[in-house]
Parts: sequence; structure tokens; C-alpha cells
Amino acid sequence: MRNKEVSQKFYELASLAELAGENPFKVNAYARAARTIENLPGPIEDLARDGKLTEIRGIGSGIAKKIVQYLETGKIEKLEEFKSKVPFSLLEMEKVSGLGPKGAMALYKHLGIKTVEGLKKAALDGKIRSLPGFGLKKEENILKAIQGLRKKKEEKRVSIGLALPLAETIVDFLKRNSPIERFQICGSIRRMKETVGDIDILVTSKESEKVMKTFAEVPMLKDVLVSGETKTSILTNENIQVDLRVVEPLSFGAAIQYFTGSKQHNIKLRELAIKKGYKINEYGVFEVKSGKKVGGEREEDVYDLLGLPWIPPEMREDRGEIESAMANDLPILIESSDIKGDTHVHTRYSDGANTIEEVAKKAMELGYEYIVITDHARALGVASGLSIEEYKREGREIAELNKKFGDGFRIFLGVELNILSNGSVDFPEEALDLFDICTAGVHTGLTQSKDKMMKRIKNVMRMKKIKIIVHPTGRVIGEREGYDVDLEELLEEAKNTGTMFEINANPKRLDLNDINALRAKKMYGLRFSIGTDAHSKEGLADMKYGIGIARRAWLTKNDVINTLSLREFEKFIKSW
Repeated sequence: MRNKEVSQKFYELASLAELAGENPFKVNAYARAARTIENLPGPIEDLARDGKLTEIRGIGSGIAKKIVQYLETGKIEKLEEFKSKVPFSLLEMEKVSGLGPKGAMALYKHLGIKTVEGLKKAALDGKIRSLPGFGLKKEENILKAIQGLRKKKEEKRVSIGLALPLAETIVDFLKRNSPIERFQICGSIRRMKETVGDIDILVTSKESEKVMKTFAEVPMLKDVLVSGETKTSILTNENIQVDLRVVEPLSFGAAIQYFTGSKQHNIKLRELAIKKGYKINEYGVFEVKSGKKVGGEREEDVYDLLGLPWIPPEMREDRGEIESAMANDLPILIESSDIKGDTHVHTRYSDGANTIEEVAKKAMELGYEYIVITDHARALGVASGLSIEEYKREGREIAELNKKFGDGFRIFLGVELNILSNGSVDFPEEALDLFDICTAGVHTGLTQSKDKMMKRIKNVMRMKKIKIIVHPTGRVIGEREGYDVDLEELLEEAKNTGTMFEINANPKRLDLNDINALRAKKMYGLRFSIGTDAHSKEGLADMKYGIGIARRAWLTKNDVINTLSLREFEKFIKSW
């Protein structure tokens, strides 16, 4: 069905018409048509083909003609007319509270402002207050509204650590209780973005009605937003929207590709397709001249027909992945199966929930060959940090457990040191020889000036025994921005000192993030560790989120030290 595609065009038509000062009755008619088309139970193209569009309530002859025009040509003449008069970016700007279409157009005409960023700059520069109908107070309110708009956007997104398990639970419920054949979780989750706006699930089934009925009965249901034969949207108890679509088997691959995104990646693909004489949408790949469908059952079809290798979902962000695919230069990304150990784990010795043995046994269940216990050092009192004597006791227990487990698995004695405000760590450097691995991170003094923060971190990076900086920017997703540092300067320092940065797999941190990790690799050739920062044995399962970030950063197994086998890892850390 092309219902969503067509309805989106009518939403755009309504908004641009309002910005252009069109008759309010026409604006309302466009918006009403958009909502009606979006919720149709059957394909809009079938109704258009059968000449039944005007039988739909709210669709008159004028709107019916526009629908046919779009289905046949891919354009609506009236929409193109408005686009020539009104910058498309004003659609985002008019959403700023208190501004509206008239205010947005006034700012565009008088100051040439076309974007929210431009609006913010003009308000900060005091350029808006002098315009008729604005003034100082409205200028101040615009700035507040911009902050609120961004905050609202952020609040709509939830952690991948919440969204992925929720999506998997829903799929499991559908598999057990409805006749689905194939399924795929798509969207931001499949691309392993750190936050998710909503959840998209695609399935195939010969009994769509039963699937939708089951979906509307999931245990975490709060409300059914839209109910249809092929698409149902629900709101969960966590206020997360979940869209379920039943698609035709012959279109399943194309639909997966389309609904996985990202939007920018798909735009690039469509542009490439046009050059090769194809059209791509969620229903398949079609020859433009003949209209013949030539692929779409498999996701690989979309890429094969464009002469590209299949591109991993985590890379689909228009960061050069299509160009790399065209050059046959895509990296072989790290896989979960490549991980041989976890480099950041806590136990009851500090603030963890489990004993060393319990954590080690869980690691062995995961197929790991080693684990690094990194309990907190004494300066972090809130985490029951340890003294050197307590670490020695922990080391003796680890030695006994290593004898018990034999040669196939090893526990390493590590430490998570505190990068203190004066640039030192918890213990004198000579005392650090006790540990197999020393990691360090900032836990206190987070609001220090950039200059002070840089000095303290760089000083620790120059300590010979410390080789891993954990959660390097200090951000907590949705709760706290990172501390004030010059990351480029830190990356350069890491290159000079041979220091590694951690990709912290805790879904609240995911730090370094994908963009910074990609830059660290490409520009500075750095290697990484991926640690879960687990405070319970169950927390070891968070490794998948760290792997997701690593794959988004184009990392291979050779970029991550805990893909080394036990023997290789032992040799590597002894060479530090």
C-alpha cells in the first residue's frame, strides 16, 4: 500500500498551503484528506484505479485528482507550486511555540530566516525584537520555545536498552500466539541507534486479521492508536508507539529495507536507482520504463540491482557507506561472536551485586575466555571503593578461582581508578603494578572548566600503567551532558600515548558514541575496548549494545582488543 506515502504528501500540502496564506478551508481539507488516507484499510492505489476515490468520506473531486496525479507522476502540481514559494524548512520552524505559520513567514520575508538554527541565531543576536508584532519579550519566548522543542524531541526518544527488549518481547508474543511466518524489527532499533523514537515491526502472514487482533492484546498495551487490516499502531505502558505491518512475502525484503532507513540513506539509494532506471519503494524495485517489478522479496535484491553489496543496517546513515559499497570497500564489521571477554565488570567487592565466581560462571556461559574485574578504587566512596590491601585480597581469590577453572578461562585483576580533580589517581603509580589492567575514569568534579578537565585527563593518560579511559566523555543519555573537554585534543593525546578509549556498553552511557568512535578510528587510528560496566552478572548481556555502537562506527574485530583470544590478550597486556 502507498497510503502512508500519499498521506504524507497531503500533510505537507496542508502545512505549506497554510504558510503560503492559502484559504483556511482548503488547508483544512488537505489535512483532513491526509488523516483519512493514512487510516484507510485498503490500498489507496486500488481505489484510484477503480475510480472510487470520491466514495471516501472527505475526498472530493479536486483532492481525488491530486491523488491520481501523485500516484501517476510522483508529484502534486499544487504542492510543487507551494514549494516554489515557501522554503520547505519553514515546516519545522513553524512548530516553535508561539510562532506559527504567520510568524514564520514574517521572519522569512523580513530577515530571510528559514531554519530553527537560523531562528535561534537571530534571537540571540537581538534581530527579532525590532520587527513589527514581535518585541523583546517575544524574542525571549522564542528562545525558550526552541529549547522546549528540542527537549520535547529528546523526550520522545527512549533508550535502545528499553526499546530493543520491548520489541523482542512483542515479537515473541506474536510468534507464540499468532500465525506469523517471517518477521523483522526495523527502524532505529535495527540500526542500533542509541535512542529510538518508535518501534517498527514487519511480518508476513496469510491471516493478517488474526495477527492484528493478537497484536492489540499484547500484555504491555496501553492504547490502540490505529487499527487496520495491514497496519496497527499501539501505545505501550511506557508510552512508546509500536507500529506493526503485515506485508506481502514478495515485498518483504523491500519493506525491511525501506522501514529500516535511515531516511538519508534511502534518499541516496533512490537517487542511485533513478540513474540506473529503477524506482525503489517499500513494495519492491521497479523498472521505470516498463513498470515491471524486478525485485523485493529479499532485502539483498534492493542492493544487488543497484550493483551494490548488502550494506549492514548499522552503517545506513549516509556517512559514506554507499560510496564505500560502490568502491567495494565496505569493512567486515565486528560481530558479537568475535567478543572473547568483557573488560569492565564490578563485583560485591565494590558496588556489584554478585561474587567474582558468579560473574565468571556467567561469562563462561556466554562463551567468553576471560573477564576483567574492575572494581572501584577507594576515592569513590559512594561505590565502596577498595584499598590496596582489599585489592590484594581480591587478587588472592581470583588466583584460587583461576586454578579451579583451569586453562580455558581466566579472570584478570583490574581496577577502575578515579581521575581526581588534581590530575592524579587513587594510588601512587608504583602501586599499580599489582593489577593486570588499569582503567581510569572521571567520576567527580564533572563541572570543572575545560582547561582543568583537559589537564587532569591528559595527565592520567600519560601514566604508563593506565591504558584504558572508561566512559570517556562522561555523558549519561537523557540525563547528563558530557563534561567540557576538547575531544579532538584527547584523541590526539591517545594516539601519542597509546591509550585506548572504552566503548561503554551500558545503554545509559554508550560512551564513546558512534560518531566519536568512527572519528577516533578514521582520523587517529585508535583501538578500543568494549566493556559492559556490569554491576551484576545479568549486566554482561549489555555487550550487544556496545557491539551496536562499534558497528555504527564501522569498527572491525581488529579495532577492539577484547576480540583477542585468551592467549593473545595475555600477550597483548604484558606488552603494554
